[in-house]
Amino acid sequence: MPTVHKKKTQYENKYKLKKNIFRLGELFCGPGGIALGAISATAVSKKTIWGIKHTWANDYSEETCLTYRRNICPENPDSVIHLDVRNLDISILPYIDAFAYGFPCNDFSLVGKQKGFNGSFGPLYTYGIKIINHFKPKFFVAENVGGITSANNGKAFNKIIKDLKTAGNGYILTSHLYKAEDYGVPQTRHRIIIVGFDKTLNMRFNVPAPTTINNPISARTAIEKPPIKKNAYNNEHTTQSPKVVERLKYIKPGENIWNTKLPNKLKLNVKGAKMSQIYRRLHPDKPSYTITGSGGGGTHGYHWRENRALTNRERARLQTFPDNFIFEGSKEGVRKQIGMAVPPTLSKVIFTAILNCFANIPYPFVNASILDENN
Repeated sequence: MPTVHKKKTQYENKYKLKKNIFRLGELFCGPGGIALGAISATAVSKKTIWGIKHTWANDYSEETCLTYRRNICPENPDSVIHLDVRNLDISILPYIDAFAYGFPCNDFSLVGKQKGFNGSFGPLYTYGIKIINHFKPKFFVAENVGGITSANNGKAFNKIIKDLKTAGNGYILTSHLYKAEDYGVPQTRHRIIIVGFDKTLNMRFNVPAPTTINNPISARTAIEKPPIKKNAYNNEHTTQSPKVVERLKYIKPGENIWNTKLPNKLKLNVKGAKMSQIYRRLHPDKPSYTITGSGGGGTHGYHWRENRALTNRERARLQTFPDNFIFEGSKEGVRKQIGMAVPPTLSKVIFTAILNCFANIPYPFVNASILDENN
């Protein structure tokens, strides 16, 4: 069993419990979706409580760092480093024994040209390898879009797996395509998440079993129960142009502009690929489609009943951020932060399972969807 930082609290002293805390560092941290799930996760075994605490985080976006500081570590704002990762001096970072990073997915996404390593974002995963080599954490979590497995004809993913496996002391990996709607997230968001355990621990991570696979949470439930307060933060409505309002009047819940009969004056003059998200309304009785951070007209996500784009607070609810999680920055900047984030609910499921592994607590699990024969 690994030696991790120990901290006693008044509650733990009273009940003679000790607390084992993993110190978490993050690259490409975003607004704090991974962190919120991680620090909310706990496991209790015999007389020990296992948990995770934020130690440091890094992101290139100033607004994103402001959001993270406000919600995750307001008492220690300097622990969030606003800097391009390529200029980050990792030698001065505090010690960590847990690491997480959702490295930029732009070049691996199925939406776009999927440049993989040939793009400007693809190679950024190597900065996480540098962190792992330097700190040799007990475990790490790496997240990316499902399209990563086919980028560069599959060679990109194989290279990433090989590099992660051989970093630090070497890692036993578990790679899985998680469907967020199966884990209590009211959104069909599918992501590859790789969990690595230091091989010297002789442990393997088991993929936690889905919790809502037969009863997914609908967009209506997420947005309306309870109702969002009118004065809620990040709940400003977008002023829609008359033409957009007219388009939306023709589009039924769950449909988009391509499968709706529109008058010629309202049609889009687009050739080639047609994104399904363009002016797509949510279906109130199904999970939302994937909330993205991309810009451009028609991609903002649209209410099933009202002829308007979703507010950022509604988007945040679909991503499972609580209403007291306040996003900093411009309205468009906040929309991007929300769309790029990892849902905290999914993060908590994964980190809870990780802590259960360390605490030797059994939990329901399923086979990993991506097999690595060399593990």
